[in-house]
Amino acid sequence: MIKVGLVDDDILIRESLKIILNNDSDISVVFCGENGQEAVDYCKNNEVHVFLLDMRMPVMNGVEALKIIKNISSSKVLVLTTFDEDEFIKDALKYGASGYLLKNNTPDKIIGAIKTVMNGSSVIQEEVLEKIVDDIRENKEKPHFMEEIFTDREMDIVRLISEGYSNKEISSKLYISEGTVKNYITTILSKMDLKHRTQIAVAYLKGL
Repeated sequence: MIKVGLVDDDILIRESLKIILNNDSDISVVFCGENGQEAVDYCKNNEVHVFLLDMRMPVMNGVEALKIIKNISSSKVLVLTTFDEDEFIKDALKYGASGYLLKNNTPDKIIGAIKTVMNGSSVIQEEVLEKIVDDIRENKEKPHFMEEIFTDREMDIVRLISEGYSNKEISSKLYISEGTVKNYITTILSKMDLKHRTQIAVAYLKGL
């Protein structure tokens, strides 16, 4: 059973998501909160597998909560965002969010994203990824990525991650096992001193 925490200052969104998610036999909503501080406090003494975390909240916003949650627990964080929260999205990427979804998604997509994140993959909705890429291209010409430290196969993995492909999709495209993909990602993370596969995409898109 996937234990989910819902954190959003909009009570209608919280209650709607709670009803929707609890209807799935694999998910149990164990916590609902209206700000980041409540999420952090709950996380200190209780197990949550995946947090659905809003970004713009009173008391403590989503980015501040994300930083603490990732530091004190093994919980994964799936960000619920809108298109007018660019600065939060970029900070969330930096601090290790496992996924980014627009709030207007269908219940099936949100449930699917939770299960994907729980299985160790990341989820970046195409519209969100495109906006991040557009902002980077608009504000900064992409310099040369540090390809010299990677093998050709590792660079293949980096490029596919940056395009939003899951581990399973990468394994299919490159004709290697999903386990081999995970091993490559572990090596890439180590070489770049990163903690999460999503940060690989950000680093590549920024040309770091």
